[in-house]
Amino acid sequence: MKRSNKPLPKVDIISYGRYSRWNDDSRTFPELEELTSEIVTGLDVEFGMVIEIQHGKGRYLEYTIHHPPFRDQSGNITPSFKGEYQIKANPYRFFLGDTIWEPVEDKRGIWEFIIKIDQKQVASKKLNLI
Repeated sequence: MKRSNKPLPKVDIISYGRYSRWNDDSRTFPELEELTSEIVTGLDVEFGMVIEIQHGKGRYLEYTIHHPPFRDQSGNITPSFKGEYQIKANPYRFFLGDTIWEPVEDKRGIWEFIIKIDQKQVASKKLNLI
């Protein structure tokens, strides 16, 4: 990840909580169903946050989702989810979230969504799955 000498873009959290099911192939975000920090856990429940970035076109954001300890198919604890995404427009909206899958019980707890630009945290939100 290259660092920029430009000032950090302005980043605002637009919404967070429970959303309608997101279609990865769609260009539209899921609809906000409930603005909340506590999500009732259930199969296929979509949750996360939407941010808006001003003055960031062409730069890259890094995201991390810290989640409760649950095991993968091999029985190992699944590490935090991480990725990188290029900011493609100005202003730019970005959805960072997940969907609950089986087994539902091990997904309960605190999920923390973190976004960094130029290795500096610009947004974060903790959601409690109950």
